[in-house]
Amino acid sequence: MVYFFLFLILLPAFGQSTPDYNDPYSPIFTDKPVYSWTDKVKMTIIAPSWNTDRYLIDSIGDMDSHPIKIATSEHSLEPYRFTETDVNSGIFTAEVILTGFSHDVNGDGNFDTTPRTIGSGPTSGFLQVDRDSTITISFEFADGVILVESVPVIWNLGTINFAEDLFFLENSAVVRVVDVDMNLNPEALDNLTIQLFSDSDVTGIEVNAVETSKRSGAFIATFSLSQNLSSIGNRLYSIPGDAIFAKYDDYTLPKPYSTSDNLEIQTIARVDSSIPPIERIVNSPISFSGSLGNPLESFSQNTQMQIVGTIKNEQEFKQKFVYFFQVKNDQNYVESLSWVRGEISSNQFLDVSQSWVPKESGKYTVETFVWNSIGDSIALSPLMSTLITVQ
Repeated sequence: MVYFFLFLILLPAFGQSTPDYNDPYSPIFTDKPVYSWTDKVKMTIIAPSWNTDRYLIDSIGDMDSHPIKIATSEHSLEPYRFTETDVNSGIFTAEVILTGFSHDVNGDGNFDTTPRTIGSGPTSGFLQVDRDSTITISFEFADGVILVESVPVIWNLGTINFAEDLFFLENSAVVRVVDVDMNLNPEALDNLTIQLFSDSDVTGIEVNAVETSKRSGAFIATFSLSQNLSSIGNRLYSIPGDAIFAKYDDYTLPKPYSTSDNLEIQTIARVDSSIPPIERIVNSPISFSGSLGNPLESFSQNTQMQIVGTIKNEQEFKQKFVYFFQVKNDQNYVESLSWVRGEISSNQFLDVSQSWVPKESGKYTVETFVWNSIGDSIALSPLMSTLITVQ
């Protein structure tokens, strides 16, 4: 007689078919502590009790009996499905894209958003929100046991900055706007218009700034500086010594501003040339002439003379200048100080002159020097000095 024995081996089940009412462990996380109105919200729920099958990717939240709800005070998605990140992980994730409300973000008179509330998860959801909202994620972990997490939605004040405080004409310039409210599509690169102008071109240009990455809310535009060509496209006309300005209008302002307010956000930088300032204008030795323009070789007291200087701009850009005439006596006291303001084009020679009447005989030193302006006091050429004797 042959006997067959049947052994029944019981394997422990992984997970629980029903949640542990006495230990409702299921924390809810979001990838950011605060969101803007058109952002993407990435959510995570750690729920090992709901990992019911160690060999499959489980889902939670899409059942009427234990739903997950994504909601604001006026709009909601329910039930919303979360899926496990991997088999046997017990970690469930989902995403929702915020769609804001009807609003014109650039002042052109058109709405730039498409508010809607639709989707069942885990990545198909769109949720309408206001400027100042709270998103609440609630999960009925077990009968009568509801776990909740909330995050705020706000508008933000944008910023704008040049990459450097000083740009050289030979280099490209970069301007950066940070405004997370202008991240209108969190699944694509957005664009933003920046206005650029300079002291030499107050009309300026508009350039397109592109978002650095999806959801970054940071926008970069690169442009060139031109000293001999007019502004066009991404080229801004400016000369050394100019201030350049960048601005955009922020139409998504936080409280206490209203939703109908806008604010001009502006920044400033300087433009210069890599050529040292002291080498930018050639200052030639002075000459003297009488009232009729005849050259003078001797000088008499109480007789008017013309002090004539000559400068040349050897650079490829025009320059503003202040040419100074300074006369000192033999005691080194200043007897006369005068100046001429002007602008000199590229490769241009220019004569400048001032009259002077010596009141007493003696030895005098006539000095001439060129600055970019009276206020900045940057020398554009070395000082020239000439000694004369007045009879």
